[in-house]
Amino acid sequence: MIEKFVDERITHWTNNNILTPAEIDCATAVMLKILDGKCKMPSNEKIIMQSFYIAVKNQEGLYLDHSYHEFIEPFLELRKEEISEEKILEIYEKRVLAETQISRPVMKKFKSRLRQEGILPEK
Repeated sequence: MIEKFVDERITHWTNNNILTPAEIDCATAVMLKILDGKCKMPSNEKIIMQSFYIAVKNQEGLYLDHSYHEFIEPFLELRKEEISEEKILEIYEKRVLAETQISRPVMKKFKSRLRQEGILPEK
């Protein structure tokens, strides 16, 4: 139920707000972090960010091109337990490479925007 609500709210938001290519990169990096199990966000925020990524994955990033989205796609329907350790290591390596392309201030600004605009809950 919450996932349906989140999907509709996020779809509405992403259809009515412009995201920069750097913000698309941030969403992609967060998705990789969720997939490799290193994301420290609470579970409800992970669900939100997964929905957010799905809503924006067809948009162009600044540094992270469509190959990142193609890489992520097969994992979107799987639970973490269904992903092999070998694949998790691949995801981890891809995430670390992605994160080297995004500065900390850019990622912080992205998450702050999502909190200010009600996508993520305020801390």
